[in-house]
Amino acid sequence: MAHVAFLRAVNVGKANRCQPAVIAKQLTKFGVINVGAVGTFVVREDVSESTLRTAIAKKLPFKCEIMICPAHDIIKLASKHPFSRQPSGPDIVRFVTILHKPLRGRTRSDLHQTSNIEHQTSDDWLLKIIAIQGRFVLGLYRRQMKAISYLGKIEKLLGVPATTRSWNTIEKVVRILKAGR
Repeated sequence: MAHVAFLRAVNVGKANRCQPAVIAKQLTKFGVINVGAVGTFVVREDVSESTLRTAIAKKLPFKCEIMICPAHDIIKLASKHPFSRQPSGPDIVRFVTILHKPLRGRTRSDLHQTSNIEHQTSDDWLLKIIAIQGRFVLGLYRRQMKAISYLGKIEKLLGVPATTRSWNTIEKVVRILKAGR
């Protein structure tokens, strides 16, 4: 089964620097494809999650969380077109926060009740959570510095390690996965 691996807090500022393209080349036996500089990999070979996690961790010069999802979960998420009814434009970023494990019994309203991430009015928001689907938190944020700081609060509020990617990155992952069929 193919997988998608997401590294948390890689190449942010001057911390946790690595070269994902080099890591992908070092892991060609697993069919690893680098999707970008932030540590997103498509893994085409049938390899266990624990073997993959260990192999990636050995290539990193620092410790970091590695979120690994079955490829079919990513394809299923994208096939639902979760942002089709959401606002868009150059000042709005669609994102997915990938959790280390799925949440059980938590909903989008739970996140709102415990935070001030989203304002109550429909047009006055910096970050908006639109859905929580298993281990995926989907949302939007406005391109403002304060909004980016709210992304880190998602992980703290849910109590699970997480990493965030733009929806454009997820769409690129899906294209790579579908091209390999």
